[in-house]
Amino acid sequence: MKLVTYHKSKKQRLGIFYNEFIYDLQTTAKKLKLDLPSTMKEFLEGESKAMKLAQKVFDTIKNKKIKSRIKLNDVVLLAPVPDPPSMRDGYAFRQHVQTARRNRGVEMIPEFDQYPVFYFTNHNAVYGEGTIKVEDDHLDKLDFELECAIVIGKKGKNIPTAKADSYIAGYTIMNDWSARTLQMEEMKLNLGPAKGKDFATSIGPWLVTTDELEQYKIESPNGNKYDLKMIARHNGKQVSEGNLKDMNWTFAEIIERASYGVTLYPGDVIGSGTVGTGCYLELNGTWALQSKEKGKAFTPVWLKDGDDFELEITGLGTLKNKIQKSKKSRSILAKKKL
Repeated sequence: MKLVTYHKSKKQRLGIFYNEFIYDLQTTAKKLKLDLPSTMKEFLEGESKAMKLAQKVFDTIKNKKIKSRIKLNDVVLLAPVPDPPSMRDGYAFRQHVQTARRNRGVEMIPEFDQYPVFYFTNHNAVYGEGTIKVEDDHLDKLDFELECAIVIGKKGKNIPTAKADSYIAGYTIMNDWSARTLQMEEMKLNLGPAKGKDFATSIGPWLVTTDELEQYKIESPNGNKYDLKMIARHNGKQVSEGNLKDMNWTFAEIIERASYGVTLYPGDVIGSGTVGTGCYLELNGTWALQSKEKGKAFTPVWLKDGDDFELEITGLGTLKNKIQKSKKSRSILAKKKL
């Protein structure tokens, strides 16, 4: 199933996306005398019971027995999980980490291969498709990050890797927007990316349940991987390509780490981290080195006000956003004490 959160009559509604139409889950379930909620939050809190009932609804939809539906273009899609209880972002692709460090002239950090890590980002600054409003300082080296994310589907604590995949409700595309100048300023204090990351994270366009990705699954001793091509386009031009199967740490391993001594809840979002070539921070460094070898000048590429950006992942769809500078934008970097 592809589960969506959409806006109708100033309310959030939960639906199933199928063949370019949206079927309201609660309304359709009532016709089948099934009880399902109207929001993604309540649905995920219903865990496996709710998922099984939704599958019955979906089976009926596929059999063309439901006529009540909405055209995709007639609604506004929100983030599939618009209000996650928490949002973590991993660091799972060695290619990205190693290349970015090489470009800065530093050695690969050995701890990367020892354990999976993550940081918490702002779960109250979640966007779906559409406009991302940013401030002056965000536009100072504004960057994208091409990622995949999972959504937790049942409550759990101290979850072992061997069981972790069963806690995943589904997968979605994630863009971890990054203001690099802000990020680099604050990371000098070794407290994490802080204001460079907390203003926006896009996920969407829908939450794809794991059964839909079965044909792409690659089983491994440390949890499932998926052969899903990942692409980024800037104003229509492809700038990045990777594959989810190249994760050096699986989502199962990240779940084990994240749940150590801590309860994970339905709706929690966990990102994969940036795929290799999946951000301008990495790409600019690579292009700069290549230009230097050829004796050519190089101008770094960043996102600007008015730019369109989209991420596409096999089986998960395409997440489209537009950058827009806030009308009342101001600079916090200007308040830096010297």
